[in-house]
Amino acid sequence: MYIHLFLLFCVLSLSGATESGIVGGKAAKPHSRPYMVSVWSERGHTCGGMLIREDFVMTAAHCLDRKGSTGSGRNHLKVVLGAHNIAKKEDSQQVIEVKKYYRHPKFGKNGPSDMNYDIMLLKLKTKAKLNKYVKVLALPKKNGKIPANVKCSIAGWGMKRPNGAESDVLYEVTLKVQSESVCKEKWGKWFDDVNMMCSVSDGKQAFCQGDSGGPLICNTSPVGIAIYTSKEKCTDTNFPEVYTKISTFLPWIHKMMRKKI
Repeated sequence: MYIHLFLLFCVLSLSGATESGIVGGKAAKPHSRPYMVSVWSERGHTCGGMLIREDFVMTAAHCLDRKGSTGSGRNHLKVVLGAHNIAKKEDSQQVIEVKKYYRHPKFGKNGPSDMNYDIMLLKLKTKAKLNKYVKVLALPKKNGKIPANVKCSIAGWGMKRPNGAESDVLYEVTLKVQSESVCKEKWGKWFDDVNMMCSVSDGKQAFCQGDSGGPLICNTSPVGIAIYTSKEKCTDTNFPEVYTKISTFLPWIHKMMRKKI
């Protein structure tokens, strides 16, 4: 399967960051996360995401190339809903084309290595049919801060080890939220404590390459979108795993979903 690495090739020499997938986790119980979305380009699975309305998916902005050129294969997107094994055509799956994407307008304003404002909404051509395999996950209602050491979870179809093969089935892992001060200390200018949050690996479990855009779930609520972690060793406890903080962008998200196209 094709792994979207365009953004990270720009960033690696500067920050040592890479995209996200699941390391040290376990296969999720089939369809236990019915909000999970596999975002596909013409070359295959590109990113994770979550269904936030019958016709809207949330993912990371860098899942589309920086220019957003419609001539690029990675910009002809579709989503797969209700999947456990994305290598198979499961009866539970719904495949829907993307009608329009809304990438945050401030994403990439400071150059190709800027990962701030890394959030994007995908407007679907048709509404998803909600059932036991496909469900909407409600957004947080307000801007709330998640304290350090709270256990959260993330799932995806990304690499199960750095530079390894992607997983066909959905994997999940439990991680602890890291304090924003530590995130800032470790990542420096690459970390914005207003727009970002992070988690810390226990040395065995982490997200890694191949599945940015998946939601970090704390107390059943989505709080972050996976965007980057350490390139050299995803389970490196010295480098927190970074997410776009969803609550910061709630006004923008609701504004985009009210648009008529």
